[in-house]
Parts: sequence; C-alpha cells; structure tokens
Amino acid sequence: MASLKEIKTRIASVQSTRKITSAMKMVASSKLHHAQNAIESMLPYAAMLEHILKAFLVSTPDTDTPFDEQRPVKRVALLVFSSNSSLCGGFNANVIKLMQHTIDEYHAQGLTDKDIVIYPVGRKVYEAANKRGYTCVYPYPQLADKPNFEECRSIAMELSQKWLKGEFDKVEIIYHHFKSAGSQILQRKNFLPIDLEEEVNADSTRDLSSNVSTKAAQEYLKRKGQSGTQKSNNEAVVPLNDNFIIEPDLRTVLKALVPKLLNNMVYTALLDSNVSEHAARMVAMQTATDNADDLLRGLNLQYNKSRQAAITSELLDIVGGTVNN
Repeated sequence: MASLKEIKTRIASVQSTRKITSAMKMVASSKLHHAQNAIESMLPYAAMLEHILKAFLVSTPDTDTPFDEQRPVKRVALLVFSSNSSLCGGFNANVIKLMQHTIDEYHAQGLTDKDIVIYPVGRKVYEAANKRGYTCVYPYPQLADKPNFEECRSIAMELSQKWLKGEFDKVEIIYHHFKSAGSQILQRKNFLPIDLEEEVNADSTRDLSSNVSTKAAQEYLKRKGQSGTQKSNNEAVVPLNDNFIIEPDLRTVLKALVPKLLNNMVYTALLDSNVSEHAARMVAMQTATDNADDLLRGLNLQYNKSRQAAITSELLDIVGGTVNN
C-alpha cells in the first residue's frame, strides 16, 4: 500500500496536470469560437459557387475546359491537412491513416511511391509522410495555425499549373470536415479533375436530382450537339432545366470561375481542418480534465482512508501501552 507521502505527491501531480488541461480546454474553446465563425461564413459561399459552376459545366455541352478532363492516372498529388501540435485526440492519427489508405489504393493500381507527391499542410502529417519515405513538397506549418487565403491561392495555382502541364493526373484533398464540436468527419475529395459525376445539390427551382447531371450526359450533348432522347429506362440524357445567359463569353466566364472554385476549395478545406482541430482539442482536454477529477476523487479517498488507518493505529498503540503500564 502506498504511503501517505506518495499519495500526497501524486495528488499534487494530478492537480498540476488538471490545471494545464483545463487551461488548454479554455484556450481551444476560445479559438474554436473564432474559427467556427470563419467557416460558417465561408461554407455557404463556397458551396454555392461549386453548385453554380458544376451545374453550368454539366448543362452547357460546348464547354471547353481542361480541368474536367479525365486521364489515365499515372502521377498523383495528395493535399493533406493536419495540425502542428498534438493533444487533440485522434485528429492527426485519423488523417494519417486515411492518407496511408489512399496511398495503398494507388499502390494496388500499379503506382509507386515516386508517382505520389504529398503536399502536407501541418507539421504532423509532414513528419509522418517523411518518416515513411514519401515524396513531400515543402510543408506549410504556418497555415495550420493561421489560415491565409493568399497562401491557399498559391497552393491551388501551383497544383492547377502542374495539372495543366501534365505533371499530375489526379489531385485529391484529405481533411476533416467540421460537423459539430463533438463530430469531425474525415473527407477525401477530388480536387482535379473537377468531378462532374457528383450530384449537384438540388433546390426548388432546378431539377438536378436525376442522372442528367453527370459527365456522361455532358459528353453525349457534346457529341450530338443537341438534346438526347431517352435511350432506355435506365438512361435519360436531357439537358438540365437551366438556361444560362453567358456574358461576355464562355471562355471568359470559365477563366474566372474555375480558378476561383479551386482557390476556395483549398481555403475551405483549411478552415474546416482548423476548426476541427480546435474542436478535437477542446473535447480531448475536457475528457482529460474529467479523468483528472475522477482520479483526484479516488486519490483523496485513498489518502483519507490511509490517514485514518494511521491515526487509528497510533491510537491503538497508545491505548495498548497505557494498559500494559
């Protein structure tokens, strides 16, 4: 059984740790509030821009943009978001695990480590990728703590330029999506080529829920130059219920919208990852504080029992000595 001094020393140690975890929880809560305001302001704009551009690309058969071109995958870039520091539960471990799972999938397709390039945003994912021997572009540790749109724009421009030059055939983004303070969902999203196979969000004025909003429908309209007819019960190829008026011209609109979409995708993923990190850290520190409280209750009870037993033992010794005398 531990002595009173040992128990008292352990109680002081747990109390000191509890002060640290409680302070970190309050700091993470404050940062979460600011980061949550930023992502809540950004998400509706980014979602609407993606909705407009994808609906435009799908419903306009004569678009000529290289950013939705499907190629045989020979070289891949992964833009992975993590944090710079730990003490945020399984936040970084889950990102690294999904990154490794993605790399294993490409290995199964015949790609080697030399064909996969990782753009790490955050020190933790950079250290993990570097330790495993993967090719890493210079890390962006400052972005994980202080999101900056200009640096996100430079990353998006670099990736898009390398895509246009043919250095990459596919670019994916891996990050956490903030759903609530207690729930962060891992996301693996296509960055390039722009994925037109994803359903565009439906609303009350557009019929976007059918299979017309697919790359197949767009290719059909490009080949035929006119609206198709229903080939079978499973295939309907008709244009969307959108009649876009393009001003000044199609090339100018695409030249402005596509880079803006790519920039916003990187910046939104960064904000999502940042707010998810603070939420995960707040929950982890709250859990650690609660565990410290439980441990302190047990240690205080053990200390009081040991102290009472020592007092009782001393009283018995005194009484026994008095009786003997």
